[in-house]
Amino acid sequence: MEEKKVLIVDDQNGIRILLMEVFSSEGYKTFQAANGKMALEIVRSDSPDLVLLDMKIPGMDGLEILKHIKEVNPAIKVIMMTAYGELDMIKEATELGALRHFTKPFDIDEMRTAVNTELKGGAVL
Repeated sequence: MEEKKVLIVDDQNGIRILLMEVFSSEGYKTFQAANGKMALEIVRSDSPDLVLLDMKIPGMDGLEILKHIKEVNPAIKVIMMTAYGELDMIKEATELGALRHFTKPFDIDEMRTAVNTELKGGAVL
C-alpha cells in the first residue's frame, strides 16, 4: 500500500516539528511548510493526501491557501488549525472544503485520530 502523505502548514516551527514527529510515527510521509508559497509548491509537486493548515499565516492566510489547494486538487483533504475562535473564518473554511478544524492548543491524540480517520477510514489505536 502506498504511503499516505501529510503536509503540515504552520508558521510556528515547534508545531510543525511536533506534528511531523507524530504523523511520521503513524507511518505517514510528512512534509512541512512555513508559508503559503511553500505549501502550494509541495501540493503541486508531492500531492499530499491531507493538509493540516493553520488559519493564521503571514502573507497568505489559511483560507487563501485552502482555495489554492482545492484549485490544484479538490481531492486533497484539509483540516484547519486555529489559535483563535474565528467562527466566520471556520464557517468559510468549511464551505471551501475543509473537513474539520482544531483550536490551538489542540489535543494531539484527537488530531491523530482525526487524521487516521480521514486517511485510513477509521481510528487506529
